Amino acid sequence: MFENLQDNLMSAIRTLRGKGKLTESNMREGLELVRKSLLEADVSFPVVKDFMARISEQALGESVLKLLDPTEQLVKIVHEELIGLMGPVDHDLHLKPKGSLSVLMLCGLQGSGKTTTCGKLGKLLVKRNLKPMLVAADLQRPAAIDQLEILGKSIGVPVHTDRENKDPVLVCQNAVKKAQSLGVDVLILDTAGRLHIDQELMQQLQRIEQQVKPDQVYFVVDSMTGQDAVNSAKAFNEALELDGVILTKLDGDARGGAALSVKHITGVPIKYIGTGELVEALEEFHPDRMAGRILGMGDMLSLIEQATEKLDKEALEKQQERLAKGEFTLDDFRSQMGQAKRLGSFSKILSFIPGMGQIGKMMGDMNVDADDEMRRVGGIIDSMTAEEKRNPKIIDQSRRRRIAAGAGVQPNQVSDLIKSFLPMAEMMKAMSSMNVRDRMAAMQQVTQMMSNNPTAGIQQVKKGTGKRLTSKEKEELRKKREKEKKKKDKDKKKK
Repeated sequence: MFENLQDNLMSAIRTLRGKGKLTESNMREGLELVRKSLLEADVSFPVVKDFMARISEQALGESVLKLLDPTEQLVKIVHEELIGLMGPVDHDLHLKPKGSLSVLMLCGLQGSGKTTTCGKLGKLLVKRNLKPMLVAADLQRPAAIDQLEILGKSIGVPVHTDRENKDPVLVCQNAVKKAQSLGVDVLILDTAGRLHIDQELMQQLQRIEQQVKPDQVYFVVDSMTGQDAVNSAKAFNEALELDGVILTKLDGDARGGAALSVKHITGVPIKYIGTGELVEALEEFHPDRMAGRILGMGDMLSLIEQATEKLDKEALEKQQERLAKGEFTLDDFRSQMGQAKRLGSFSKILSFIPGMGQIGKMMGDMNVDADDEMRRVGGIIDSMTAEEKRNPKIIDQSRRRRIAAGAGVQPNQVSDLIKSFLPMAEMMKAMSSMNVRDRMAAMQQVTQMMSNNPTAGIQQVKKGTGKRLTSKEKEELRKKREKEKKKKDKDKKKK
């Protein structure tokens, strides 16, 4: 998502940096590149026009051009305007007090992801200790009812269906009565869509809105449809009184035009974004975080939120305890890879980390599939004995051949893993003795250096980011190392 837009915007800014002293003339050239980047990302032309007018007014001001580094100011201006373009947001579903029925209506074109989003919203409400019910009101698509029933079963949420009734308004009205009798808190209507907007579809949705009177109407839009998404958003907004937008498929190869245009066109907030097929893959939309990702600044807050929710805290604490003791084995590395998988693809994780998105792109340019590589590495580690995982230095030629045969790889690939792991283990041990601030500084330096010289990056961490130690700190470090050495010698004697 946003990969091309990010590349083009950063290319425009790099072009400006190469100009030396900036003038109004070359700043205009850079702004033209920004404009082209947005249009290539399928952002609506009227949106681009208004956006560039606001940026130009600020970027061409005398106060900006006289700065020592006006390109940094341009990044700041673009960042703030992107936030303004996609925000403000309102994540509240505006539900009635518990005990009263709230009705949410989802609408959108066929294939936009409405049915899946119904399931995701249901899962979200269950996590909030509410009792939702889904309604199969899409009577146009034959498999829609079956799909919603399967989703409902997977998340433990009841689904109201009526396969005999052909009027979606009656289906929704009957669902309201049933929900009230069962003490349901939130009713979610999965309405029909079309491949294209037509009068019949709009009239049907208007009838549901008028007679069922939903509390909130959300427009579900496929972010991969680009300019078409903007056109459909405008049509739905004119026909219905929309309360919010849910963007789907932001994990796909979308150019980003819908995300940047739909709020400006409809005037209603983007509430949630779908980032995968799983029912848990629904996140609150934050324009500041999205703007940061577009400009290559990462999105650590979202990554931390996902990690807090999805990772095994007990396993992480055990790993941290081992690291604090200076222990990091291939088993630990394998466990960390398993934890990382819970957050999504490796390239997705990199996109959240400031500066790491370019490394993910570089791997893609080299036709390296990071997730395949992780699976291959996992297979190699799983083919080792417990002793080999603890101490890979004992792996000789015969052991390499046995491990390679078990993992279905070549012996040299086993050697490559060991060569890569040993300095990595040293790096992890070095970072374990640092405070949070020093770790962040170390990771930033490693990020900058890894693309050109991985060994140098690791050596930098081992040096402790170049920080000079005081006499007291040196003495404490010496004592700590002596204590660790005595413990290791003691453990060896026991074995």
